[in-house]
Amino acid sequence: MDPGALIGLIIGGGLIMVGIVMSGGVTAVMGYIDIPSIMIVVGGTVAATIVRYPIPTVMGAIGVAKKTVFVKMGSAEEEIKRLVEYCKVSRREGLLGLEKEIEKINDEFLIKAVRLLVDGSDSDTLRGILGTEIDNVRQRHSAGKGILEFAGLMAPAFGMIGTLIGLVDMLKKLDDPSKIGAGMAVALITTFYGVIMANLMLLPLAGRLDTLSKKEVSLKEIIMEGVVSIQKGDAPMITEDKLKSFLQPKAASKISSGPAKEGKQA
Repeated sequence: MDPGALIGLIIGGGLIMVGIVMSGGVTAVMGYIDIPSIMIVVGGTVAATIVRYPIPTVMGAIGVAKKTVFVKMGSAEEEIKRLVEYCKVSRREGLLGLEKEIEKINDEFLIKAVRLLVDGSDSDTLRGILGTEIDNVRQRHSAGKGILEFAGLMAPAFGMIGTLIGLVDMLKKLDDPSKIGAGMAVALITTFYGVIMANLMLLPLAGRLDTLSKKEVSLKEIIMEGVVSIQKGDAPMITEDKLKSFLQPKAASKISSGPAKEGKQA
C-alpha cells in the first residue's frame, strides 16, 4: 500500500483541527460538528453524482478511488528486469519454458500476457488483445477521474446551498438578536464542509488517480512490448534496450546491463 494519500489526509485534517483548537480551545471543536450540514453536503454531492452518472459507473469509480489509496504498483525497473529474465528463459528453453513462471506472477495482466505467449500467439495478436485491455484500463480510470472531479465541483455548491438554508432560518429569527451569531455560524459550516470535502479529498484523489493511471498504463505498455519482443525472438540485450526507452535516462541507467550481456551469449 502507498501511504501517501492517507498521510496527506491525516496531515490536512490534523492541521485543520489544530487550527480550530488553537483559535477557540478544545470545546470549539464541537461547534464545527453539525449533522444537518453534513447531510446536505455529503448527501447532495452523492445525489448529484448519481443523477449525472449511472449508479454502476459511480460504484466502479469508488472502487477505482480505493485502489489509488490501498494498491501499490511495482516499478518499471522491476518489470523490465523480470521481462529480460523471461527473455533469457525463452532463449534457453523455448516459449514453453515460461509456463512455469506463471505460478510466480501476481499481476493478472502479466499472467495473461505470458499465457498468450506460451500459447503461441503472434505479435499482432498480442498487441491486439493486450492493447485493448490497456485501452479499457485507461477509459475506466478516466471515467473515475471525471466522477471524482464532478463530485469535487458539487461539494462546495451544496455547501453554499446549506449556507443559504441556514441564512433563511437565521433571518426568520431576527427578532431575537442573541440567536443571530449562532445562526450565522451554523449557516457557514456547510460551506466549510463543502470546501474541505472538495479540496482535501475529492479533487486531490482525482489528480492522484490520473497520476497512478498513467503509471499503470505505462507499466502495461512495457509488459506488452516486452512479450512482443520475446515472441519475435529478440536477444535479451535488445529487449532490455527496447524497454529502457520507456524510462527517463536517469532511471534507465540504474538498470544493470549485466544480465543483458549474459543473455546475448546464450
